[in-house]
Amino acid sequence: MSEILQNALPPEMCGETGLPGMAPAAPHDWLRVDEAYNAQMQRRLALLRDQRDDVLWMDAQVRGAAQEVLDQVLQLLPALGFEVTAETTVCPDGRSVGIDRAAPLLTLGQLVQQDICLLQKRGAEHVLVGAILCFPASWRLAEKAGRPLIGIHEPVEEYDENLARRVQRLFDGVRVGRPLWRFNRLWYDDPELHQPRSANAPRRIQPNQQAAPYIRSERQCVVRMPVSDVVVFSIHTYVVAS
Repeated sequence: MSEILQNALPPEMCGETGLPGMAPAAPHDWLRVDEAYNAQMQRRLALLRDQRDDVLWMDAQVRGAAQEVLDQVLQLLPALGFEVTAETTVCPDGRSVGIDRAAPLLTLGQLVQQDICLLQKRGAEHVLVGAILCFPASWRLAEKAGRPLIGIHEPVEEYDENLARRVQRLFDGVRVGRPLWRFNRLWYDDPELHQPRSANAPRRIQPNQQAAPYIRSERQCVVRMPVSDVVVFSIHTYVVAS
């Protein structure tokens, strides 16, 4: 597990906790590969093997959109150290992954470190319509699947109606080719990446949480797909000793 830890937080992660504003990212910079890739991918593969129903879900109606996300990712991978052909991809850790367009999120889960959530506008809100979520930070995919943004964030006290409107405007406004990013910062007692927790049993936050031995930070990107108009919420998780 120690191999999963980063030696230091990336420079952009020097802000405070809370809800930082979104910042623009380069069109390609919603995916990254770092020195934790090998160990994080081994953990992802184990979860996909042993707990697939917990970490993978997709509304069948958005298969085409998920295939578009896979195609977009495959275009970016060569610049990140992958060897991509029409049928297979050789990853930075030497694994060869078959490109299964019938199972696009499963394929993504075997390729990249990032968790990938798909949100589609249905009515007035974006709804979670699919995800490969191996490294949840105290939430469970089964409880959020098919729910709108405001439902996804229950029971977060800070996520009131005003914040919900702001987040919905952000998802409505993100433009193709112009991703946005932010990060959060959380304190945990152990470095385990897979931290599911039911909304009915929320994580206990200690008053002096900064005394916890590990900092967990997520680089979260919001990206709009050019054809399906689905919004991707990608999550790159870092864990470091505090």
